[in-house]
Amino acid sequence: MESMFNPPLHRQRHQFVVDFVKRNKPQKVVDLGCGECTLLKKLKFHREIELLVGVDTNGAKLQKKKNGLAPVSADYLQPAFNQLRIELYQGSVTQKDSRLRGFDLVTSIELIEHLTVADLECFSEVVFGYMIPLAVIVSTPNSEFNPLFPGLEGFRHTDHKFEWTRAEFRSWASKVCLEFGYEVEFAGVGQAPSDQQEQVGFCSQIGVFHRLRGRNDMFCDGAEDVFSYTLLYIINYPSLQDNNILQRVLVSEVLHCAEKLKSRWIEEEANERDDIASLCQTEKEREGGLLKKPVEIPQTAACGAEMKNPAEQCVRGVLKREDEEALRTNDEGQQESGTLNRCVPVPLAALWSSCSKVRALSGSLTNLRHLLIDKPEVKLSQDGSALLLNDQEHDLDEEDLNGFEDCGYSEARQCPSSAEQEEDWEADV
Repeated sequence: MESMFNPPLHRQRHQFVVDFVKRNKPQKVVDLGCGECTLLKKLKFHREIELLVGVDTNGAKLQKKKNGLAPVSADYLQPAFNQLRIELYQGSVTQKDSRLRGFDLVTSIELIEHLTVADLECFSEVVFGYMIPLAVIVSTPNSEFNPLFPGLEGFRHTDHKFEWTRAEFRSWASKVCLEFGYEVEFAGVGQAPSDQQEQVGFCSQIGVFHRLRGRNDMFCDGAEDVFSYTLLYIINYPSLQDNNILQRVLVSEVLHCAEKLKSRWIEEEANERDDIASLCQTEKEREGGLLKKPVEIPQTAACGAEMKNPAEQCVRGVLKREDEEALRTNDEGQQESGTLNRCVPVPLAALWSSCSKVRALSGSLTNLRHLLIDKPEVKLSQDGSALLLNDQEHDLDEEDLNGFEDCGYSEARQCPSSAEQEEDWEADV
């Protein structure tokens, strides 16, 4: 039967629900008669859903299939902003359970044809009269399509209690709308050949029910809670709503972005050194008479007094270096000087303005500083305005420094720490 359709009919039914979810973005969804949990596995990727529930009478099948609903590694590495909880219940759609009231969407895919007439009445009362969801999607076989299946006699499945024509389905749906305050639109999946489509309709007929406005009167304060279903499985997906997870993801993103900025700044500084060395060598050759005509050197990169200005050499854009003297405590409780740790301060304002993901995670520069403070993986400057990264760039060899002596770079390189000259970055954002 499924081989007649491409994609297979069950996938078309599930895709119909997925398309509805994409358009309407329900937050609470329950699939009645979820069986293999195939539809739930598709819906869990639509993270506008915050609560996803499956109900089926076959508890053993739910226990077998529940692991397919668990989070995978990517969900922990890149948690979504919205929360997602998945629950599986063993229970019958003919029984009421107050935990399923007030959902945004209830789906019943190829379920009602397995119910007796009496149970179908209970189904209508439970779903439309007690659960009162905003929307309900019901699909069921269209018996008018059956003659197109070669060799089919009777119903499509041995457990089916009935299979309706389009007129019978419309009659039941209209009765439900009139009794419980809904309106319905009809659709279907599994098209017949073009010359027979109008005559037989879709293979699976679908009714999409929408609750009419003002039908909240069914929720009565003080009504007794009913718990008829057995909870078999519950899982909460990692979410940025959890402050611990948010801080972990933010710290990882901040360190990643800061390293990229540091590498870019160091590369730019190295290029400037190369330009300075080249210009100084040209100046020396000109002064030594090796060049017959003078070479014009830009004032901004000139050697001599301009290059000996520590402020010019130590502050290049937002890149600054701090030489911090590490202090250690001896056995007598006194502090004695240790090795010098070279650090590259990356202003938090630069991180916040240049990294969109950091902005999205933190919300504001002040909140970014608050989330990073006291995190052991992060080292902030004394005033908390910059992230300090270890400068892993090797110091220049003495032989390399000699090439810069004549242009004043060696003096400029000995400039004091620029931490005192930090700007108020937050004021510029």
